[in-house]
Amino acid sequence: MKLSIDSETRRMVQQNGDKRSEFDLYSKESFELLSLLWVKVGWSLKYPHSFTWMGRPVIQLPEDMIRTQEVIYQVRPDVIVETGVAHGGSLIYYASLCKLMGAGRVIGIDIEIRPRNRTAIEAHPLFPLISLIEGDSTHPDVVREVKSSIAVGEKVLVLLDSNHSRQHVARELEAYHSLVTTGSYIVATDGIMRDLSDVPRGKAEWKEDNPFEAARDFAAGHPEFVLETPAFAFDEGLITRPVTYWPGAWLRRR
Repeated sequence: MKLSIDSETRRMVQQNGDKRSEFDLYSKESFELLSLLWVKVGWSLKYPHSFTWMGRPVIQLPEDMIRTQEVIYQVRPDVIVETGVAHGGSLIYYASLCKLMGAGRVIGIDIEIRPRNRTAIEAHPLFPLISLIEGDSTHPDVVREVKSSIAVGEKVLVLLDSNHSRQHVARELEAYHSLVTTGSYIVATDGIMRDLSDVPRGKAEWKEDNPFEAARDFAAGHPEFVLETPAFAFDEGLITRPVTYWPGAWLRRR
């Protein structure tokens, strides 16, 4: 795809092979095209690596964080399960929301929790709301430990943010979907990989090997879930599509 912008005439031209489309520069269509390009360039430059939450690195796009908190506020889960701990910023973020709402706790799972990250997480004031489990998120022993720590009747939301290969995400979806309560979600994050196959640091195989495809495969075989990006809770603007690293991520239990 080739994009041409003329700020003087306020026009944008999109060229896809033989297909040519022209838009007002200040139109919804132009915004969506520019946003996708911005997301790709920002990912290549490690833009999300510049953010922290209450002292811990949180490697997320801020828009995804803000939209996720609204879902958490609406669902009010008793337990938030996240695979993939890294520096712990997301765990601290979710725990801070639980603290603010006066209910809920977080379970973080990672195949390796590095000692310096574990020490920082355990020293954080919000650690009483966090449980850490080290191990492969799809290993039966780990899955069993997670399930045994959740009481009957508790509302559960699951976010998958560990190994992002299509196969691994598919295994995580199968392992954890039964925990998700009606009206809540299991979220296959970072489907943006499908659009990063042609950027620096990207890989050609990501075109098909990504969480977006895993979520689509799962939805096709599990009619109790629907692929449904949460609607904007407040929207007086003209934008209807989020600027996100998580396209096609949200699987809501009917």
